[in-house]
Amino acid sequence: MPLTTGTKDSRVRQWRRALGFGRADPPSACQVATTPVVEKVSVFDSTAQGGPRSTGARKRWLRIIPLALVMYTIAFIDRTNISMALPSISHALHMNPTQAGAVAGVFFWGYLVLQAPGGHLASHWSAKRLIAILLLLWGLCAIGCGLTNTWRELWVMRFLLGVAEGGVWPSALILLSNWFPRAERARANAWFMLCIPLSVIIASPISGWILTRWDWRVMLISEGILPILWLVVWVRMIDDRPRKAAWLSMEERDDLEKLLAKERAEAEPLKHQPYVKALFEPQVLVMVMIYFLSSVGATGYLFWLPTVLGSSRKLGDLVVGILMTIPFIVTGIMMVLNSWHSDISGERRGHVAAALGLAGAFLLLAVWISQYSQLFAYICLCFAAGGPYVQLGPFWALATETLPRETMGAAMGLITGLGNLGGYFGPLWVGYLKQRSGNFVGGFGLMGICFVVGASLAFFLRSSHRAHRLQKIE
Repeated sequence: MPLTTGTKDSRVRQWRRALGFGRADPPSACQVATTPVVEKVSVFDSTAQGGPRSTGARKRWLRIIPLALVMYTIAFIDRTNISMALPSISHALHMNPTQAGAVAGVFFWGYLVLQAPGGHLASHWSAKRLIAILLLLWGLCAIGCGLTNTWRELWVMRFLLGVAEGGVWPSALILLSNWFPRAERARANAWFMLCIPLSVIIASPISGWILTRWDWRVMLISEGILPILWLVVWVRMIDDRPRKAAWLSMEERDDLEKLLAKERAEAEPLKHQPYVKALFEPQVLVMVMIYFLSSVGATGYLFWLPTVLGSSRKLGDLVVGILMTIPFIVTGIMMVLNSWHSDISGERRGHVAAALGLAGAFLLLAVWISQYSQLFAYICLCFAAGGPYVQLGPFWALATETLPRETMGAAMGLITGLGNLGGYFGPLWVGYLKQRSGNFVGGFGLMGICFVVGASLAFFLRSSHRAHRLQKIE
C-alpha cells in the first residue's frame, strides 16, 4: 500500500524526514505513516531539495547564516586585502617577490596557533564568546599592519593577525553544526563560506578605489576597523545553541535540540579512541593533505592574481579590482550549486574531487593558452578560481558527519591549522618561481598540479553514514 498519493520522489523525501537519517533501512509504509517523528521534524526541517520551509527553519537561516557570513567576510578581507596593495607595499618597503610572498603567507603560521585550541574551546566552552574576543584582537592587529614602516614589522603584524584569526574558522563551523542538522549542513556551510568569494567581490573594487585615492596604509587601517564595529552586532544577536535562543519558540528549540542530539549520538564511534589518537586517524590526515594542497593553490592564486593582471597590460588599481571580482562571482554560484547537489544526493567525496579536479584542469589550461590568448587564459582563470572554495561545503559536511563528536572541534582545528600552512607556501613558491624565471608560468602550473593531486586524495576519504542510508532508501 503506498505511503501517500504523491510522486515517488515525494515518498522518498517523506521517508528521509521520517527516518531523520537514523536507521540503516527504510521502514515499512505502516511504520512511516504512524511514527510521530515525521510531525516533530516538520517544525523546523528543510527538504533536501528545496531549502528551509517552516518558520523555525527560516528564522535560523535568516539569522545565523547572515551573522556568521558577515563576520567571516570581514576576517577574509583583513586577511587578503594585502594582495591588492602588494605592488605598492613592495615598492614602499623595498620587498623583492620572495619577501612579498613571505609577508603574505606568514599569516598562516600564526593561523596555526589557535586552530586546535580554538576548536576545543568552541566545543566545550562558547563559540560565540571566543569569536567575540578574537574579533577585537584581529581588528587591532589589522590596524597595526597599516602602521608598519619596514617589511619585517609588517611580517610580524601579519603573523599576529594570523594568530588572532586562527580560532575563528573552527569556532564558526562548530557554531553552524550546533544549529543545522545533517540534511542542511553542506548548504549551511556553503552559504557561510560564500564569505570567501563575497569578500573579494566587495573588497577588491573598494580597495582599488582607496589605493587610487589615498594609499595602502589607509586601506589596511580603515578595513581593520570593521571587525571592532561588528563586535557589537555579534554579541547582541548570536546564540551558541538553539536552547539559548529566545527568538525561537519552545517547540522549535526542543525539536531541533532533539534531532541534533540524536545525530550526535549516531556519529559516536562504537569504541572511543584515545584523544590524541583520534586526532591523527587516517580520515583526519587525508583531510589535512587535501586542505593543504587546496590552500597552496587558493592563496597563491589570490595573492598573485592582482599582480598578474596589473602587469599584463599595465592596468590601474581600480580596473584590477573589478577584474578580480569576476572569478569570484562565478565561484559563489558554483559553491551554492555544488553544496545543493551534495545535500540532495548525500554524496560528499565526489563533490570535493570534482571541484578540485576541474580547478586544476582549468588552471593548467590557462597556463598553456596564455602564450596564445590572454583573454582565453583569463576565462580559464575565472573557472579555476572556484575549485578550492566550491569543495568546502561538502568537505566540512563530511568532517562533521564522520569525526567523533568529542574530538571534532579539535580535529577540525587541526585540519584547518595544518592545511592552511599551504597558504604560506603557495604565495612563497609562486614568488620564488617568479623571481627565478621572470614570469608566473611555473608558479601557476604548480598550483594546478596541487589541485589535481588533492582531487585524487578525496577518494581516500571515508564516506559519511548519511550517504549509505540514502543509497539504501533509494
